Amino acid sequence: MPHTPLPPTHRNNAKSMRKVMTDAELKLWNELRAHRLMGLGFRRQFPIAGFIVDFACPEKKLIVEVDGSQHSDAGRANADEIRTKRLEQDGWIVLRFWNDDVIRDIDNVCQHIVITAGLAEAT
Repeated sequence: MPHTPLPPTHRNNAKSMRKVMTDAELKLWNELRAHRLMGLGFRRQFPIAGFIVDFACPEKKLIVEVDGSQHSDAGRANADEIRTKRLEQDGWIVLRFWNDDVIRDIDNVCQHIVITAGLAEAT
């Protein structure tokens, strides 16, 4: 699948963001990288539709965002909702987790990602 052309500033911003990941983003990335989570191929700080998302699995059209406390601010929460709706219009599924959830309960975060990707085994 060809990449959508990106303005150089978006590409540079994404590269910079990869170097300064939060503790929660780094913890989740260690679970997602190199197809470690059920073979899913994730990209980090990935530009999509004019946004830079925290993690994206293009094969499953799945986005995972890790949010800090600043996302609970009403203005930021509204902007996140608009962003999510825009990404969903393009067929992406957007999952959001709080930093604290990733730090304290990474197993359940990963399980939720796997279930959403449709890879969970039927029991």
